[in-house]
Amino acid sequence: MTLKRLSWAFKRHPFLYKTRFKLLSKNSSIGDIQGYCYNQYNSKDQIPSIFKEINAEIFKAFDGDSELDRIKHLSIWLKNSIKGGRGLSEPSDTALSIMLSGKGGVCSDMAQIFNNFCVINDIKVREWGNTRAPFNESYGGHSFNEVYSEQLNKWILIDVYSNVLFFYHKGVPLSVIELYELVRNEEDVHFESFNSDHVVDKENIIRNYLDPDTIPFLICNYSNKTYDAYLRKFRPQIPVFIVHFLLYSLGKSYHYRFPLDDYRRIFS
Repeated sequence: MTLKRLSWAFKRHPFLYKTRFKLLSKNSSIGDIQGYCYNQYNSKDQIPSIFKEINAEIFKAFDGDSELDRIKHLSIWLKNSIKGGRGLSEPSDTALSIMLSGKGGVCSDMAQIFNNFCVINDIKVREWGNTRAPFNESYGGHSFNEVYSEQLNKWILIDVYSNVLFFYHKGVPLSVIELYELVRNEEDVHFESFNSDHVVDKENIIRNYLDPDTIPFLICNYSNKTYDAYLRKFRPQIPVFIVHFLLYSLGKSYHYRFPLDDYRRIFS
């Protein structure tokens, strides 16, 4: 086993995975999270300049009319420009460069850089993750985003890594809460790709979203500036989980909010 694969296996060890949830999780409510967004903790001037340079390239030929057109255009450009690969534990500007060079990037990396692009485009955004309850070693979780549509006056779930939106019948795209409530009520929800250049892996979407044991959590209080600074200072000499624990000990860490479930179900 190579050093990189060994490092990945260590980071995904069940003990560390469960410990992370025990330290960072909080039970919440739908009302409690309604107004939260990534933009509250990350201003335009705190986003690295490379994002603004790439953003100009992304939108130089954009001729869409609506807010949702702009969001889809950004998502499609990122999907078509990033091949994906290994997970990254790098400052956001370094991560973006690596991803655009075709040398890495998993769903959480994509969700994080999408956050930053949304900030500089004045789009309210937040990041979600999910896991299984009870804990399932065969499922490592998934990261995705939610954007706020001023036109529709609601949050909309968007999977940038797969370029899909979710719907109940036809019409308005679903929010994260709406999707999971419908799934738990065994309602017929469906997903649609908005990228004609990409074929959706349907089994992967079903696995990540429609499994009845899946529980979602909102990632809160993430300061891109803070994490960039600490990752730049300590990586790669110090393992990333130690960097994260240091930030937790200093009270500078993000945390997880569970609006639909008691997070302790993960450990049952």
